[in-house]
Amino acid sequence: MSHLELKNVSKSFGRVDVLHDIDLEVMDREFVVFVGPSGCGKSTLLRIIAGLEKVTSGEVVLDGKVVNNVAAADRGLAMVFQSYALYPHMSVRQNLSFGLENTSTPRAEIDARVGEIARMLRIEELLHRTPRQLSGGQRQRVAIGRAMVRRPGIFLLDEPLSNLDAELRVTMRAELAALHKRLEATMIYVTHDQTEAMTLADRIVVLRDGRVEQIGTPLDLYNRPANRFVAGFIGAPHMNFLEGRFVVGEGNSAEVELDGGHRLTLPISVRPAGEPVMVGIRPHHIGLDAVGAGIPAAVTLVEALGPETIVHAEAAGHRIIAALAGQRRIAVGETISLFFDPQHLHAFDSEGRRLPEGA
Repeated sequence: MSHLELKNVSKSFGRVDVLHDIDLEVMDREFVVFVGPSGCGKSTLLRIIAGLEKVTSGEVVLDGKVVNNVAAADRGLAMVFQSYALYPHMSVRQNLSFGLENTSTPRAEIDARVGEIARMLRIEELLHRTPRQLSGGQRQRVAIGRAMVRRPGIFLLDEPLSNLDAELRVTMRAELAALHKRLEATMIYVTHDQTEAMTLADRIVVLRDGRVEQIGTPLDLYNRPANRFVAGFIGAPHMNFLEGRFVVGEGNSAEVELDGGHRLTLPISVRPAGEPVMVGIRPHHIGLDAVGAGIPAAVTLVEALGPETIVHAEAAGHRIIAALAGQRRIAVGETISLFFDPQHLHAFDSEGRRLPEGA
């Protein structure tokens, strides 16, 4: 079992507060991803879990035991760094076995573990090479193997794919996901790449300025972001936002008037007329209105990607991105009519908080 709890964890460096009252529970065999912009505190939080940084206040609890004062080497965790941190003068075999040798593990057991991990990661033919003789993807496998060979309770991975090219990152993401299932291990993964978070995580922890903005499954965060920050951070292309004010609608409908006079009906409870609102709509939930009754938009850029067409436009006083399925004959300078799917509209108040759904 590998169960982690963070209770009111805060961290300061001198007068600079970098983490604020973090509460989190990571269950056994779960894959949790910390995501957020640079400087949000995600790597510091991972280092606190690893024991490489001490908390200023709060508790780190592993399998029911408070480990605030337990050294990193004694926590039973393994960390994979962005830089791989391989010993350049050692062979792959020596890199894999070094940690076990330091704990006086019998040679026969070391050889058995190294062989097992090498087969699992398909690096058997690399065991005699040094790190400088390896590609980026091969170095990444060795770094992960060095963590695996110790059979840790939890794997901690700090932006392990950020040094790889785009194509290799996609391949390694798939390999990491498959590895997690094979090992049935607990993994905590740090990245600034929301695509990595969406494709790997059982649950995502979104951080901003040292605070947790939302915790949930990838689809929870995509479909019901708790606030405007999460809505804009999760999803690619990012969510569109349009300013408006509530107006008197028919019956129990909540209607918003956008700049330019266009009205939208939102799937939320009725709000007072005149109250400001930020309407959110994802690019993939925008279509073309065939009869021209939608929101008029002036096209500024067209990205023809093959399976879809990304259209950038000016509409209702805002820049809009629409992701249209298929290949479209749309030209820069053309005026098109946009349809916003009313079931996929999001509403945020003046503080950026999500407004609740309702009839």
